[in-house]
Amino acid sequence: MRTWLVLVQVGALYQAQGQTALSLKAAEAIAVKNNPRVSVALLNALAANQTPIEIRSAFYPAAYASVTVAGAIERSRIAAGGLNNPLILDRFASGVTISQLIADFGRTSHLAESASLRARAQEETAKATRAEVLLQVDRAYFNALRAQSVLEVARQTVATRQLVLEQVTALEKSKLRSGLDVSFAGVNLAEAKLLLLSAQNDMEAAFSELDLAMGTRQEGKYTLVEENLPAEPVADVATLVDEALRERPELKQFRLDAEGAKRFADAERDLWRPVISALAAAGAMPFHESALAGRYAAAGINVSIPVFNGRLFSARRAEADLRARAAEQRARVIENDVRRDVQVAWLNASTAFQRLDVTAQLLDQATKARDLAQGRYELGLSSIVELSQAQLNETAAQIAGASAKYNYQIQHAVLSYQTGALR
Repeated sequence: MRTWLVLVQVGALYQAQGQTALSLKAAEAIAVKNNPRVSVALLNALAANQTPIEIRSAFYPAAYASVTVAGAIERSRIAAGGLNNPLILDRFASGVTISQLIADFGRTSHLAESASLRARAQEETAKATRAEVLLQVDRAYFNALRAQSVLEVARQTVATRQLVLEQVTALEKSKLRSGLDVSFAGVNLAEAKLLLLSAQNDMEAAFSELDLAMGTRQEGKYTLVEENLPAEPVADVATLVDEALRERPELKQFRLDAEGAKRFADAERDLWRPVISALAAAGAMPFHESALAGRYAAAGINVSIPVFNGRLFSARRAEADLRARAAEQRARVIENDVRRDVQVAWLNASTAFQRLDVTAQLLDQATKARDLAQGRYELGLSSIVELSQAQLNETAAQIAGASAKYNYQIQHAVLSYQTGALR
């Protein structure tokens, strides 16, 4: 029996050695750096910021160089495959072609604005992903602290019940207690050992979740630092709702998406407008037939006016308008979800805060009851059953107290996330 207690104490000492301290802020910083979800969101945001540049490139001249070598059968023309019959002459030529959009009456501008708004929405998505990862880290961190606390309770329970079993065994040998008391004490110790095994498993699982949230593979090679208990949630939930409607990145994302959809609908409306562009080309032909000059240059302006396309542009505009209206309604849905989520998170956090005092009172009463039961049993005024029940109640109260403390910290983190304060 004593061997088990020694192994428990040695195991606890071994786990405490060679480990570095890890605070919540440090865990969050590691997650922001290493969690692949954050990296994916940031990379997508950076990629989205390139789209407006791609679209605005239409406002600038486009130039490209060409080198052409042609050989043809004498007195031949292309006679099939087109309405004209161009003549092909032997030549070797190089030159530059420049094209420039003069006006498309707003379409490119609206496309660029739409892309800019969607890029900003993608940045808000990255912020939302970061907040989700931070909440995941906070949950895992406090769950790991809770598991550590429960494990410590289990170790103390094993030690206490081991001592009780040794005392009862000694009393039984002195004929002061019966073998039934020894059996009850042995059952209590076995239950405590089962609790310890379960607590050790839960702690390993909690640290695995924390490693996953941080994006590391340290496998619990650190000790967690206790965080100060947050203050009680504010009484006015309406203030928190207003804050969430201003700060939640998901809501900003959907609002920007809706605005971007409107700009895209404007761009689709501009499909019916003319497009004016200029084209210029110049070059030289060091080798050519006598019918050609040694150099060439030309410039022109082209006006493209859509006339009929089988209602393609009308359908595209109608589709864009409908999608823009759907995006507006989607943003309203998210607003309603945010209102509900904040209210639920506030209720959960408020209830969790109230449970702190209740569980503290429960632990105080359970400790007093166990002391009284211990005294009565030592005086022979009660049975081992009463002492066992008192010990069980104290253990349950200790676990409830630890759970209440860390559950409130988790619920406070959830409330911070729902209001957009967790960044």
